[in-house]
Amino acid sequence: MKRLAVALLFLTFRSPAFAKETQLQKAANVLNEIMGTPDKAIPHDLLDRAVCVGIVPSQLKGAFIVGGTYGRGVLVCRKGGDGPWGAPSLFRLGAGSIGFQIGGKATDVVFIVMNPEGAKKLVQDSVKLGAEISVAAGPVGRSAEGATDVQLHAEILSYSRARGLFAGVSVDGAVVKQDKGDNEELYGRKVRAKEILIDGEAAVPADARALDETLAKYSPKGGQPFARG
Repeated sequence: MKRLAVALLFLTFRSPAFAKETQLQKAANVLNEIMGTPDKAIPHDLLDRAVCVGIVPSQLKGAFIVGGTYGRGVLVCRKGGDGPWGAPSLFRLGAGSIGFQIGGKATDVVFIVMNPEGAKKLVQDSVKLGAEISVAAGPVGRSAEGATDVQLHAEILSYSRARGLFAGVSVDGAVVKQDKGDNEELYGRKVRAKEILIDGEAAVPADARALDETLAKYSPKGGQPFARG
């Protein structure tokens, strides 16, 4: 039974509906929909501080045998940490067991990386949120005026949207794993997440321009410079 669940999950995320180009467009759509309602969006002052933004469109949540989550995401950083939005790197987000359940709730996950140190930790091959990098549920609204000290000092602020409701949510314990195979397909060569996001060694693919334009629409300037070396 467990093997059947894993097989179904694999087929779900290998189907054409989850092709990289589609995920990039979905990510742009998710961001547009979330930021289109300022009173219930990521505060603009926090988004302007962020060096990177990660989006996991329609992450699947299930409870087959043991509850768990799994999704494919897109991570984009500002060039040099404080320049225009750059090329995307693809990753997978998992927490608990990899479960699958017909009728499971689909959830969009968004997180913003608040400083260069957090970005450099996040581009490792695999990183556990909350253990190797600090993370907190992010505040929602037009500004971060009511944010707590925990939120203001976290390296990552995370959010989710399910059934139209957008709110800060803890992803403590989730694992971000770089998707080397999908990045190789997207760029036509082997390229590491660090080379894409920190070193700026990859050009923005045509399929990612809509996402970059959406990010620039809501936060054209900001971030903090990445230290060299």
